[in-house]
Amino acid sequence: MRTRTLLLCGAIGAPLFVTVLLVEGALRPHYDPVYHSGSQLSLGGRGWIQIASFVVTGLLMVAFAAGVRRALGSRAVALLVGVFGVGLIVAGIFPMDPMQGYPPGAPQGIPGETSWHHQVHDLAALPVFLGLPGACVVAAFRLTGWWRPYSVATGLAMLVLFVVYGLAWEQDAANAGLIQRVLIVTGWAWLTLLAVRLLRRSTAAR
Repeated sequence: MRTRTLLLCGAIGAPLFVTVLLVEGALRPHYDPVYHSGSQLSLGGRGWIQIASFVVTGLLMVAFAAGVRRALGSRAVALLVGVFGVGLIVAGIFPMDPMQGYPPGAPQGIPGETSWHHQVHDLAALPVFLGLPGACVVAAFRLTGWWRPYSVATGLAMLVLFVVYGLAWEQDAANAGLIQRVLIVTGWAWLTLLAVRLLRRSTAAR
């Protein structure tokens, strides 16, 4: 039951984050989900919702990592998922600076200098967007059937999308937010499906 509870944290956490991201992005006044990043939802009067999403999802992913260790038997995958979760927590605690006209009154474009907490937020992106694709690739060696090519493809797709998003962000591209959302949905979908798979396997083994 303890293992199933930990795995359930993964099945809940990833969809929760994506739901908050998409719903808040669509409903937040003056926010453009195609242009603005998901992290910018941490700003403004309703910023606490995205901050809570970062922290709660991160905690659920750390718990899920323990479940992965038990169910999949891989310390490496568990460590990478745990690092991913910690990155989300840090990203929530240290929000980015207002920019790109959001919230209203923020400077347009991307400033040349940023605050220390913005820099910490940026650093937190590395364990998030490198830790998860790393977990995908390593997990492929523990999984069978179609899960192997799917996991490798997801990991590689995330790495490519992360680079593309980084370039779009630096160029202040009009579609940077959309690229980031594709990146997030790609990786978080893999996490959700992995949690469901491990839950089913755990149930079948009982």
